Amino acid sequence: MSEAGRSACIFGCSGPRPTEAERRFFREADPFGFILFARNIQDPAQVSALTAELRDSVGRDAPIFVDQEGGRVQRLRAPHWREWMPPLQAVEAAGDLAPRMLWLRYRLIAAELRAVGIDGNCAPVADVLTAATHPFLANRCLSGDAATVAKLGRVVAEAHLAGGVLPVIKHLPGHGRAAADTHHDLPTVSADRETLSASDFAAFRPLADLPLAMTAHVVFAAWDERPATCSPAMIEVIRSDIGFGGLLMSDDLSMQALSGSIGTRAGAAIAAGCDIALHCNGGLAEMEAVAATAGDMGPKTLERARRALALRRTPLPIDRAALEAEHDALSGGHVHG
Repeated sequence: MSEAGRSACIFGCSGPRPTEAERRFFREADPFGFILFARNIQDPAQVSALTAELRDSVGRDAPIFVDQEGGRVQRLRAPHWREWMPPLQAVEAAGDLAPRMLWLRYRLIAAELRAVGIDGNCAPVADVLTAATHPFLANRCLSGDAATVAKLGRVVAEAHLAGGVLPVIKHLPGHGRAAADTHHDLPTVSADRETLSASDFAAFRPLADLPLAMTAHVVFAAWDERPATCSPAMIEVIRSDIGFGGLLMSDDLSMQALSGSIGTRAGAAIAAGCDIALHCNGGLAEMEAVAATAGDMGPKTLERARRALALRRTPLPIDRAALEAEHDALSGGHVHG
């Protein structure tokens, strides 16, 4: 059995613990890792048991991811976990001290995640905020300036790594100009190549050395009529223009921005050059179809996976109360949002 798994997939499960059928499937498919959603989260003891069961089902220390950006996109919530304000709101509240505030925020989030066996977080969002950015994404962004996004995104990533959690930058090559919610529709960005290279892509280039990233279900008309997730031309942009050399996962294949059967979507993403097919809704029949069409990880994907997993570290202890006090002084505390 490979230390990184066999199938080029990340899967969810349907509830607060894997069913016996899910455990059998995970044992056979041996996906790279797992991802948790609100349906999988009850309390710390349950989440700790779930992460242990998922790893036991594949017989190795598989990475387990979550979306814990803060604000609306936060799977671990009160009363058992802290409520964090949306990233953009937090950055604006901290002003010039935003880099330190973000380091504290995501070092604390990393501690929350590691405490229940989660060691991957789908953050930071490095999309550049624009006037066109759809509301589903807007307050999850860090800035409307590409250089600032890159600077703050680096801080967020380093805080995660210090806390023993792998960051996943998203959404390559850039989601900020998309005026539709990809959970429901497929947006098309019509900006020309030079404009995109100088703005949206520029936020990701300084982060290209990070271990993991996620694609955007967005059409970039200057290159292709297919969404970036399924576009060889856009994956080439991600690899060559942006220079990302890490493990590249699709955004959730269940999102309605993509068309065709779930198996067709997975096959198209892998054929385009994604390393990993991400499937999030926990439907067993769909997961079986994704595994069948995504196939096994090839040598390049396995090497990228090993490099990413090698960055998981045992974090040094922190004084959580002291970090929280400093964070709250910089950000004005935490709010629901």
